[in-house]
Amino acid sequence: MLELLLCSLVTIFPDYLYRRYVQGKRLGREITLYSVWYELRWGIVSCLMLTVALITVIFYFHPSTKAAVSFYRSIPILPEGSGRVAEVYVGLRDKVSAGQPIFRLDSTKEEAALETARRQAAEIDAAIKVAQTDLAAADGRIREAEGALNQAIDELGTKNELQQRSPGTVAGREIERLEHVVDGREGALAAVKANKQSIETQISSVLPARKASAEAALNQAQVELDKTVIHAGLDGTVEQFALRVGDIVNPLMRPAGILIPKEAGRQGLFAGFAQLEAQVMKVGMVAEVTCISKPFTVIPMVVTQVQDVVAAGQVRPTDVLIDALQVAKPGSITVVLEPLYGGGLEGVPPGSHCMGNAYTNNHDLLASADLGFWRRLFLHAVDAVGIVHAVILRIQTLVLPVQTLVFTGH
Repeated sequence: MLELLLCSLVTIFPDYLYRRYVQGKRLGREITLYSVWYELRWGIVSCLMLTVALITVIFYFHPSTKAAVSFYRSIPILPEGSGRVAEVYVGLRDKVSAGQPIFRLDSTKEEAALETARRQAAEIDAAIKVAQTDLAAADGRIREAEGALNQAIDELGTKNELQQRSPGTVAGREIERLEHVVDGREGALAAVKANKQSIETQISSVLPARKASAEAALNQAQVELDKTVIHAGLDGTVEQFALRVGDIVNPLMRPAGILIPKEAGRQGLFAGFAQLEAQVMKVGMVAEVTCISKPFTVIPMVVTQVQDVVAAGQVRPTDVLIDALQVAKPGSITVVLEPLYGGGLEGVPPGSHCMGNAYTNNHDLLASADLGFWRRLFLHAVDAVGIVHAVILRIQTLVLPVQTLVFTGH
């Protein structure tokens, strides 16, 4: 209607002025209800053609949408495993901060496993102390074996020296016995040293490895115990949280509630434009939206992302072949809109439904000196008629609350 009124000012109205003041025809005389078409035919035809062209240019180069939504994703409050609730720390619709505990499951089993792992770690520490004591004892036994060996060697050397000075003084049997004694004490010394080496291996390798395994088991048991306390992953509001002590929580069937992130749906809007505007929608385009949840307000936005695929063409492999005729409704071009200024979406609850326009801007292209006259004139006209769509959006902003409350009753 607005486009028709504007076009009539440069077509029908000048035609009427010509008929009235040049040809002398008057309303109610020559220009009547029955002769309007014949008398004003040039103006009417020009008005209709200009209106159609204007509407086409406006809606193509300045596309509009009634499907702009601030989508957001909620986070289910779930433990990693099922269990019975032992303690609840927050209430219904409480605001929580990242890391704040929400509820705790019964942890008897995990506490017992943690205590067992702690005892095993203590046993390894005790075994290390015992091994260190055994190592000191082994050093003593080595010194004892070395002393006995040296004594046997000295005694054997004395007997051999006497035998050499005065043969027959020492019986040969005695020398053989002393030689066997030396060999035995050498073997005893080697055995004691091997025992010491085994103890050192226990202290340096075996027991540290066992201690590391025990510490890993202790850490794992602590992690399992920590999992019984469910914390908030980020700042937000707890919704549908009617959990009570004694309830059974199952990650597959019975979530405890929903966490709505603090910044959910407040960064921007997801808008769906017709596929016809696929070549027009560009990143950086200025846009405006008005939301039902914030009436009488036009929010300036900017296009930050244009999805390069159409969601309606998505294919999920099944055992049924795809029939293209089943996709009767064409999909839309998904565009991400963000506020042009900080705090632009304040007061707009996440999930709000909005409608808006995007405006083509040819300022940079018009700055080029290579454009021809008609091309430059057309681009100027495209930018100029954008104000018509802006006026229409503001009219819709004023009418929307009345239309919603009076005509639909919502």
